[in-house]
Amino acid sequence: MKRPLLTLKSFSLIILVASFMASCSSDDNTPNPEKEKEEETESRWITIAGAKMGDNPGDGNGGTLIYSVSSEDAKDPTVQIEPFNNGFVAPSNRTARLQASEDGNTIFNISYAGDTGGNYTKYLANGANNFEQTGSEISIAPYVGTAPRWIKLFDGDNTGAAVYVSTEHQVDDNGTPDNVTDDTYLYTNSSIGIVTLDLVDSKINNFQEHVITLNEENAAAGYYISRIDMPTLNKAGDKLYIGARVSKIDPTTLESDSNYEILGSKTIVLDYPSLLNPTIITSAVGHGNTNGYRSINSFEYDGSVYQANQSDPEGSHILKIGADNEYDDIYDFNLDNALGVTGAYVLAWRPATNGKAVLAYRHDGSVEGISGRGESYFALVDLNAKTATLINDIPYDVDFELFQYQSYAVNGTEIFLTQAPVGKNGNIYIIDTETGIVTKGAELVNATGSHFIGAW
Repeated sequence: MKRPLLTLKSFSLIILVASFMASCSSDDNTPNPEKEKEEETESRWITIAGAKMGDNPGDGNGGTLIYSVSSEDAKDPTVQIEPFNNGFVAPSNRTARLQASEDGNTIFNISYAGDTGGNYTKYLANGANNFEQTGSEISIAPYVGTAPRWIKLFDGDNTGAAVYVSTEHQVDDNGTPDNVTDDTYLYTNSSIGIVTLDLVDSKINNFQEHVITLNEENAAAGYYISRIDMPTLNKAGDKLYIGARVSKIDPTTLESDSNYEILGSKTIVLDYPSLLNPTIITSAVGHGNTNGYRSINSFEYDGSVYQANQSDPEGSHILKIGADNEYDDIYDFNLDNALGVTGAYVLAWRPATNGKAVLAYRHDGSVEGISGRGESYFALVDLNAKTATLINDIPYDVDFELFQYQSYAVNGTEIFLTQAPVGKNGNIYIIDTETGIVTKGAELVNATGSHFIGAW
């Protein structure tokens, strides 16, 4: 959204000055005090989303409401934003999975679960609760089910990608799942599906399914890929990276194994846009999962893809996948070491255009609040310097948790975020990632048991 500060009077003066200058020689630089320059301020819509309580505080199962304000109003602490009282209901049985265009003017939604699960809709943000549906709806449920995990690829707001996985344990002819011996279990297959969606014309671009299995040693021990999410396009635009969670079963019983060695973090790599030729790459630096949860978990920056991992025994890392489509194991960014905590767990993060990011996390010292989840914190991260620092100018509260946090709004080097404990009021905060200056913005008015899930 652009607001040109140009009046009729100033326009007339510009025309007169332009005529005068045209009649003079090109080297006549005499100042003209009556000349006025056209000024233009860049702004954008900032959309705030709240997840309403279902049965329990912080569960977010009561639906999603959104409300948009200008970036100027988002920075104004005298402005109140009340999505739970007068927001637009984003269609979804549970918490909607939202994405926004880079300029903030468009909101993309795929409904999660229920009768409308898998339905894609697109809205123009017109301010406040005025979201105007544009384009046609399309269902991706036939491809990836009614509760799809999807994100918008960073390709000029053209494409979305959604994924699913199902698993099947394989046994030999001499055993069955009800009569398992040590030598009957073979491995577990993971059937994955990937669909790409044209966000502009609301149509399916491509859909592919593959069966993938971990290497022979890991597969025989009961390891398998159990969840996938967060497709990310590389800079060259020819590979798609999909984050993965690895689980394990006991090969002797086929029951879930919860006490096992965590393998190196893994990512599925596909050719793009064909979605063919799946391979699996493994980090030697980080261990644990790379699928994230509700928030985008990996981003392309400066030719590489930077990816957070979770459930790492040594604390979450920011991992790096290089232009060669392999993990860069020279890049070692351990958040426990950087933040001076133990058990750091990345909840949501987003870099600005300069490689500096805001990161939401909890750690082993986080106390559980009313939602039953640990208190969360924000840190300012520098991907180049591999540093992370707690943002102290934001108030924290035992009931402030960000497990379902989905998004930050990025405007150049500024990052907008929401801070409000479950069921309590809070504020928008704006982080100038270049200077580290934190600005307290508009007030967020909450509702009982509800919470804010981000800014777009």
